[in-house]
Amino acid sequence: MKTNKLLLYCLVVFSAINSYSQKKSSKEFKVDFEKFTLDNGLQVILHIDKSDPVVAVALTSHVGSAREIQGRTGFAHLFEHLLFLESENLGKGGLDKMSARIGGEGANGSTSRDRTNYFQTVPKDALEKMIWAEADKLGFFINTVTEPVLAKEKQVVKNEKRQSYDNRPYGHNFSVISKNLYPSTHPYNWDVIGSLEDLQNATLDDVKNFYKRWYVPNNVTLTIAGDIDVNQTKIWVEKYFGEIKRGDAIPKMEKQAVVLPGTKKLYYEDNFAKLPQLTLTWPSVYEYHPDSYALEVLANYLSKGKKAPLYKTLVEDKKITDAADVFQYNSEIAGQYMLSVTAFDKTNLNEVMNGVNEAFAKFETEGISQQDLDRIKAGQETAFYNNLSSVLGKGFQLAQYEIFAGTPEYINQDVKNILAVTRDDVMRVYKKYIQNKPFVATSFVPKGEKNLILDGSILADVVEEKIIEGKEDSFDASIAATYEKTPSKFDRSIEPAYGASPDVILPVVWKDKMPSGMSLLGIENYEVPLVQFQLQIKGGLLLENSEKIGVSNMLAELMTKGTANKTPEQLENAIESLGASIKATASDEAISIYGTTLAKNYTATMALVQEILLQPRWDTKEFELIKQSTLSQIMQQKADPNYIARIEFKKLLFGTSILSNNRIGSEKTVSSITIDDLKNYFTTNMSPSNVNFHVVGAVNKNSVSNSLKIISKNWSTKNIVIPTNANTTAISSSQVYFYDVPGAKQSVIRIGYPALAATDSDYYPAQILNYRLGGGSFASQLTQELREGKGYTYGISSMFMGSVNKGFFAVSSGVRSNVTFESVALVKDILQKYGTNFNANDLDVTKSYLIKSNARAFETLSSKLEMLYDISNYNYTDDYAKKQENIVKNITIDDIKTLAKKYLDPNKMIYLIVGDAETQLKKLEQLGFGTPKLINSPKPN
Repeated sequence: MKTNKLLLYCLVVFSAINSYSQKKSSKEFKVDFEKFTLDNGLQVILHIDKSDPVVAVALTSHVGSAREIQGRTGFAHLFEHLLFLESENLGKGGLDKMSARIGGEGANGSTSRDRTNYFQTVPKDALEKMIWAEADKLGFFINTVTEPVLAKEKQVVKNEKRQSYDNRPYGHNFSVISKNLYPSTHPYNWDVIGSLEDLQNATLDDVKNFYKRWYVPNNVTLTIAGDIDVNQTKIWVEKYFGEIKRGDAIPKMEKQAVVLPGTKKLYYEDNFAKLPQLTLTWPSVYEYHPDSYALEVLANYLSKGKKAPLYKTLVEDKKITDAADVFQYNSEIAGQYMLSVTAFDKTNLNEVMNGVNEAFAKFETEGISQQDLDRIKAGQETAFYNNLSSVLGKGFQLAQYEIFAGTPEYINQDVKNILAVTRDDVMRVYKKYIQNKPFVATSFVPKGEKNLILDGSILADVVEEKIIEGKEDSFDASIAATYEKTPSKFDRSIEPAYGASPDVILPVVWKDKMPSGMSLLGIENYEVPLVQFQLQIKGGLLLENSEKIGVSNMLAELMTKGTANKTPEQLENAIESLGASIKATASDEAISIYGTTLAKNYTATMALVQEILLQPRWDTKEFELIKQSTLSQIMQQKADPNYIARIEFKKLLFGTSILSNNRIGSEKTVSSITIDDLKNYFTTNMSPSNVNFHVVGAVNKNSVSNSLKIISKNWSTKNIVIPTNANTTAISSSQVYFYDVPGAKQSVIRIGYPALAATDSDYYPAQILNYRLGGGSFASQLTQELREGKGYTYGISSMFMGSVNKGFFAVSSGVRSNVTFESVALVKDILQKYGTNFNANDLDVTKSYLIKSNARAFETLSSKLEMLYDISNYNYTDDYAKKQENIVKNITIDDIKTLAKKYLDPNKMIYLIVGDAETQLKKLEQLGFGTPKLINSPKPN
């Protein structure tokens, strides 16, 4: 997957925005859309949303891994990659290259069992360009796929599989479940990504035949949502898509429910896992099955929150985990219902199974109350509204309903089904699909801890790839394809011109100051009846004692676990009954309380925030649960090479500074923390004078100020000095550091040094410098050379990251283990030459993207909230986006070269590699930075 994420089922993600002022209930919402079909079978859905000058274009093909055959798996996912690379008229770089010029938001895609989609949000002036480009991918693409192109993309996909499956804890679990839940003849038996062997064996003819069968207009839905002129859009769609030939008839996928003859128990000793994990999977229902709605409520009730039977049994009573998760994974022809528990260290999974059975018995006796059902539905209502702020989300769901429910109009029935679930329905589906029914149980345990597996389990069949030096095929992806161009009625090589340039209107920011010193910043926005807020209390890790690292993180966790007047369960119910969410988190520089609520419940939600701040509970039972959960999280991080790289890189960057610590703490510091430490931090380091309150949504300044009066009046003000981290140590010469993870299939790379604060004058110019280097995704040189040119990695990026304190510059990637040295050497070379090689085209692409992307910079509520954060924390002006735009317009090639010389010296950087030392460490001496330092204990011989 290009996104490396499964797009899981969302309850409902869009509705008619314009109807909000007339409608009072989600039941009454109607979706305005227009659907038509071209003569070649292409389904087209248009949706108007003029709230921002942007348009989302999504092309969804009704083909996923379920359309493949055994021995030739992974093809749908492979095309998710290939379709971005080139087409006859876009040329090399394809849509990715064009995206950088037009200010698009990450041309991307995803693959599931049943569909593959390609999507992007662009300024509205680029709509015709997008329609032209998507049509070129569908009808004028396959001739450009050559043997070298296929060979290179095989390597990219294999790197993705290593990153997502082979080189992380529990990565093979889902594959084991699929193979044992579905028979070998079932199209859900194999992974969406396919097998490495099948990918390697795929021939060019195999790939082309698969494309010609499934990527045809009569198997595709085009969705366009946003600020569009419907008549003009129809003309463009007909022009660019109309002459693409219809394919052969596509057979309907019949439903194929699974019946397990008996329970299957399997186990695997995981090379990366540090904790035992039990997953139970039952055969379930297909997407939009009438029972799926009650099953969704059941999943929520069983596992989410203090009242959940699984939480009470496994977390509170047995204290063997910090959470249990129950969820549906429903697809077009079948579905599965999954329960997953990652237990604490050395926990026998039979004890987990006993706890699950006890929780089920509790549910069978008590069922679900009407109050809890209403609480869950209130959360669903907020989820319904929360996705209205993105035109891309609307486009996704329009296509989803069209393909899997038969019509986009199904949203109206979908909402009714959600709201119609009864208590009896929830118990009925539990008895029908879960109670005493066979399931697949997988026990994934750390190496050498087979004694923890579920009784009666047999060894799972897992194929572990062996990394062999020089094993992978070589290729030259730069070789141009030679072919006869597909004929057309007009010259498709001419890229359409831009439309009228959209007027970017920055949100209007209001400001206020409370007598206590609390700063208020807000943006009124009435597109959806929601409010999002952040109450930021400055300090965080910066105010901690070095012997007690983790206090602010644990305090943030504890703050929402009850109040003096409400038990943890009562507070949770009060929040959820409002359809709200309130969460506190800690960062290096702050503790923040985040919230989302229906606008009509904003005042009531803030009354709960007031109670959290002014009447803390200090629940000792919850404190102990949080402490154990944190220790478990620390252990899990030690198992993940990406977390290891993040933590070790931070240590190397910040040295003796308190910011060098993992903010959640270490086993030593967390073990020493008491609840009195949290109370002391709360009393000493938290004051309204150090608070920024940011709020966005359907609420005005008056209401916000009134909602904070009691907090401001009754919260004692203190003079708190926040330490700075300005004295980072400059790196005089490069050093290579290596963290050994024996048997790692990939090497995780971090290359960088302590760099700029967000308040430094060069901070934004450095962002401009970085766009073409590694900040621009497929427009960046790092991606083009290491992924597209060499196939070494699935993804690579670089960034300058700073705040009120000095931050860092970093290049980050996961690369194939047997090209670790080659990858690091190539990054070093790119950094060395970047400024010298930066040319007029690089500058044009950078300017075009950064200027045009402003049209969609503040589309969502969360992006507006981020804007307020920047203004209040970094003293940016309200129109800073316009000022940054002027910096982009005026920057020159010489400016970039000067910045590169100043900030991109590869001979003054930290080089950190997390991988298999036995095979990769020695070779890194060739970088010329001396002998690499092994920073953890080498594995025993």
